[in-house]
Amino acid sequence: MTTITETSLPNMFHKGKVRDTYDLGDGKLLMVATDRISAFDVVLPTGIPEKGAVLCQISAFWFEQTSHLIPNHYIALAAEVDDLDISREIARRSMVVRRAERIDVECVVRGYITGSALSEYRRSGTVSGKPMPEGLVEGDKFPEPLFTPTTKAEVGHDEAITVEQMEEMVGKELTQRLAETSINIYSFARDLAQTKGIIIADTKFEFGLIDGRLTLIDELLTPDSSRFWDASGYAPGKSQPNYDKQYVRDWLDEQGWDHEPPAPELPDDVVERTHQRYLEAFKTLTERTLA
Repeated sequence: MTTITETSLPNMFHKGKVRDTYDLGDGKLLMVATDRISAFDVVLPTGIPEKGAVLCQISAFWFEQTSHLIPNHYIALAAEVDDLDISREIARRSMVVRRAERIDVECVVRGYITGSALSEYRRSGTVSGKPMPEGLVEGDKFPEPLFTPTTKAEVGHDEAITVEQMEEMVGKELTQRLAETSINIYSFARDLAQTKGIIIADTKFEFGLIDGRLTLIDELLTPDSSRFWDASGYAPGKSQPNYDKQYVRDWLDEQGWDHEPPAPELPDDVVERTHQRYLEAFKTLTERTLA
């Protein structure tokens, strides 16, 4: 299996934690999902084989499934475009998208309490600054999905913000529209995933503007951007069986890492188990074979 953690193509447009994006001209970008993996907003020194192919192809699946809800930037998988001068392995991890003016907020939707939301709740009884009922435990389902935005940090950690703080950043009307759209996409995807035996506990979306129209961009409902739980093993009050990178986060915490760079190398068994989790998420949700 090939592992690609770095790319070097002409006309670099942006280098993110996981994705390398290149300008194709004419308002189009080539977005390459590398096999880099980040945790706690730090890129780890060890890549995960085929992870980029999973991220790219599962995003394409979800962009197709949700296109009736909101326009998105997806044009085609790179492997389906004839005139791109890239290798097969890069093509498997790439999609051609429309260039957008990004809105610099991450739109997080939570259906279940876990992760940083649970940490905040245990400290203060709130999630994203909103009071929550007493007695919630790991994995409890919220009565309704919660919109809990964060900042979009180029380096360092994304920071949780309240809806009111987001309104100050991007305006009240746009905040309301982003919140409603995010919850609609999450609810649609949650219901579809449930039929496949997967619970989408939470996820994050990014949006931009193309010709003035609100547009869904970046990745969508991947094991990087979402928590996927095995519905057959779901039980509130304990750690949930998962198909995402929570396994990596848990291993890193077990090592006593302080979440600041440099991150430790991942051992071979953690790499392989993570690889298998990502593949299982892709196959279960899409019912497709990874190209």
